[in-house]
Amino acid sequence: METKIFISHVLLVLVLATKLASAQSLPASVEQALKRAQIPLSGVAAYVQGVDSTKPLVAHNAAQAMNPASTIKLLTTYAALELLGPAYTWKTEAYAGGSLQGDVLQGDLILKGYGDPKLTLEKFWLLLRRLRALGLREIRGDLVLDRSYFEAAEYDPAKFDAEPLRAYNVGPDALLLNFKAVRFQFVPEADREFVTVIAEPKPAGLEFAASVRATDGACGDWRAGIKADFQTNGGSAKASFTGSMPAACGERYWNASLLAQPNYVYGVFRQLWEELGGTLAGGWKDGAVPADARLLATGESASNAELARDINKFSNNVMARQLFLTLGAKVLKLPGRNDRSAQVVRSWLAEKKLDFPELVLENGSGLSRQERISAEHMGRLLLEAWRSAVMPELMSSLPLVAYDGTMRRRLRFESIAGQAHIKTGSLSDARTLAGYVLDQRGQRRVVVLFINHANAAAGQPAQDALLQWVYERGERRRN
Repeated sequence: METKIFISHVLLVLVLATKLASAQSLPASVEQALKRAQIPLSGVAAYVQGVDSTKPLVAHNAAQAMNPASTIKLLTTYAALELLGPAYTWKTEAYAGGSLQGDVLQGDLILKGYGDPKLTLEKFWLLLRRLRALGLREIRGDLVLDRSYFEAAEYDPAKFDAEPLRAYNVGPDALLLNFKAVRFQFVPEADREFVTVIAEPKPAGLEFAASVRATDGACGDWRAGIKADFQTNGGSAKASFTGSMPAACGERYWNASLLAQPNYVYGVFRQLWEELGGTLAGGWKDGAVPADARLLATGESASNAELARDINKFSNNVMARQLFLTLGAKVLKLPGRNDRSAQVVRSWLAEKKLDFPELVLENGSGLSRQERISAEHMGRLLLEAWRSAVMPELMSSLPLVAYDGTMRRRLRFESIAGQAHIKTGSLSDARTLAGYVLDQRGQRRVVVLFINHANAAAGQPAQDALLQWVYERGERRRN
């Protein structure tokens, strides 16, 4: 039996090797761009195949395990669209943990989260407004946060790149609110030579001050003249801005994550609740919804398909991590955890008979030094997705070249503009892309290009050259 299995594996490898051998290597225009960027061919992997073809058109280092950066979001969102469904939504619930007497809650108010990837300030405000509309005004207990849908885990926001206050480094949470970010809005007033700075939200626990001048001149690097001072211990924070910025810049934004997750939720809740005319006597605490708690109101997210567009078009790492954890929590009926979600994705791939032995999944977002997949297997994933019932939702979630998302400024004046849906990825030593190109003859092709090298940041011209080549000349080769 083992001998038969071994022979079948050998035959499979030989078949794949034959297919890859029939494909050409990188087009000359791509090789030339890589040479100018001083990126060796050994640091590049590519795979191109028509959706109706049985053989690849281009295969270069296609079987090599590479860091896919944010293109791994294609795997996460495709799996989620099939396993959860395009119409799936996330809930956020508010419970009364005591008796309601008129407009007074004699007890705690409990908020339970289910991992909503996009519980924005506006959505949260609507949930609290609904509570006020129901008559609740005074809460004489605490705000209890039930975050048990995802397993509690230590998370270091500085681990990835030593930038713990950056919004993209925010960790996942079952009750993640507004990406745990404070957006500082800078509004220059040229006639007064003054810049108004607004913090939104301004949660309880955040002290904020600003003294920024508006100056003449071109915009350029508007942050260069501003000194930001952030101090935080997780439970409270101070933010201040001094310096100047050119009035010509217009309104600009600076996002920062300054408070620990529960402190942020509590601080924003208190801010909004008081603005709505409510009062809260206590503080916050973690806890579970008691069996006798009464459900007061439920907030609902946008659909999975809508959120996939945000994740892929704008490469939102925080949302991708929430979605990835949801897979394990929903399918396995256990608290969300990265290894459980990875197990779910691997089982889903196995059901499709997609064997990706080199695949490494850490958090499903691409904000990882460990995640790996080959260009060939990313290509095969996209070919499988093309035949899926959720193909329209997945494809429409990808940036349209020259028009939106992370591709809106690329290839704007080339013939490929508007003819390709491409997901991009970038890390300090990786530049990647994967998606679909509709060529000049109306044939759809899967395109994957991974660059893993210290000079990867200079690799965009090579990426653009491959996309343009597939669009203009890819059809000249026979399948």
